[in-house]
Amino acid sequence: MTNKSNKINKSNNTNTKENKTSSFREMLKVILYAVIIAVVLKLYVVDTRVIISGSMLPTIEISDRVILNRLAYIGDLAPQRGDIIVFTSEEESISNDDLIKRVIGLPGETVEIQNGLVYIDGESLSEDYISEAPNYEYGPVTVPEDSYFLLGDNRNISFDSHLWSNPFILEDEIKGNAVCCYWPLDRISLY
Repeated sequence: MTNKSNKINKSNNTNTKENKTSSFREMLKVILYAVIIAVVLKLYVVDTRVIISGSMLPTIEISDRVILNRLAYIGDLAPQRGDIIVFTSEEESISNDDLIKRVIGLPGETVEIQNGLVYIDGESLSEDYISEAPNYEYGPVTVPEDSYFLLGDNRNISFDSHLWSNPFILEDEIKGNAVCCYWPLDRISLY
């Protein structure tokens, strides 16, 4: 009977070790899949940014955290006036860091800033998102194809298209559309 007992105990110990090894392998698979999915999402679908300047006040405040939709402008989808975009630029006068601004002028449109108003093709733009009117004059300029004219919502302190030596951002330089603020909690909002 002792031999039988020892065989049963050895069999139970072997099964327990196999179950633990199998569970550990399954857990590693789940973790690996989760990491792969997270990396793919971060690289190709969504991303986040921490805002470090006041150029988009009052819409986006310093230290706000925003979610960026990287798929917003794929295929035939193009930025629309009013979209808040994140981009980089090869322009020497612009930082190499990612920047965030609002799309104002679309390809083929003429942009002019006079008497505190922005004009698109001679029509004044209604802008309820800015805190004060621009205190400068600019233009007129015509936006080239595949390019955009961008302004910060905090018009009088924003380093944007009206100050850049080349006032246009190419469509290829756009990283995505800022869709919402997710932090701090009291500032959660969609754009």
